[in-house]
Amino acid sequence: MRRSVPPLEPPGSRVTAQNGTGGERPLPCNSGDATASPLFFRFATPMTDDPRELRQRLRELRRALPAAEQRQAALAVARRLEDWPPWTSAVRIAGYWACGGELDPAPLLERARAAGRSVYLPVLTGEYSLHFAPSLPGAPLRRNRFKIPEPDVSPLEWLEPSRLDLVLTPLVAFDRTGMRLGMGGGFYDRAFAFLRDPAYRGHRPMLLGLGYEFQQTAELVRQAWDVPLAAAVTEAALYVFAEGSASATV
Repeated sequence: MRRSVPPLEPPGSRVTAQNGTGGERPLPCNSGDATASPLFFRFATPMTDDPRELRQRLRELRRALPAAEQRQAALAVARRLEDWPPWTSAVRIAGYWACGGELDPAPLLERARAAGRSVYLPVLTGEYSLHFAPSLPGAPLRRNRFKIPEPDVSPLEWLEPSRLDLVLTPLVAFDRTGMRLGMGGGFYDRAFAFLRDPAYRGHRPMLLGLGYEFQQTAELVRQAWDVPLAAAVTEAALYVFAEGSASATV
C-alpha cells in the first residue's frame, strides 16, 4: 500500500536549511516551578493563518528567551512527566538536539538514562531521511551538513522509527487537536508516516511534542501528510489529544 508522505522541497524553496530534526535552522547550533507560566504572559502567540509568518514569529520568540528561562521551562517539563504512564513505561526514547531556543529535552533524557532506558537522537541521511541512533554520555558526535550534532555511530546501530516507544518531538507550534507545525522540512512526517496508515498493525511509537506554552496556537492548517501528536507538554500543562480535542493536566 502506498503511504502519503510530504512532497520533497525543491532547491530554492521555503526550506533553506535542514537538519536531523527538520527544516530551517540558524547555524551554528548551541546547545523553579513554571506552573504559572510566566512565559505565556510575556509572549502572546501571533495570530496569523500564514504558516511561514507564524513560524518566523514564534522562532523569534523562542530565541528571545533568556537561557535561564529556557532551563527553567525544561526542568518544569521534566517534573511534569515524572509520573505520566507513557513516560514511565517507555524503554526506547528518542530525543533531539535543541537549537534556536527549542524546549531542551536534556533533563528528560538525563533521567531516562539514569533509569536504564535507551536514548536515541536523530540522524539525517540523504536529502530528507531521518533515522535514530543510540546516544550515550561521552560518545563521539559529528555535525551533519547543517552543523547539528548527531551520534557518530555505524548505521548498523540505528533503530527503525517503528521500534521507538516515545518520541520527544520538537515543534514551532501546536494546536488543541494535536496538529504540529515544524520547521518546514517534513522529516518527522516522513519518518512516522506509517502511523497514518490504517492498515498498519505494528508497534506504534507515541509522538510527544515539547514546547513552551506560548507555542500553543489557534487551529493549524492540516495537510494530507501531517502526522499528529499524541500529546504535547509545556512548562504549564500536559495536553493529551484524542479525536480532535485535548485534555489538559495543569
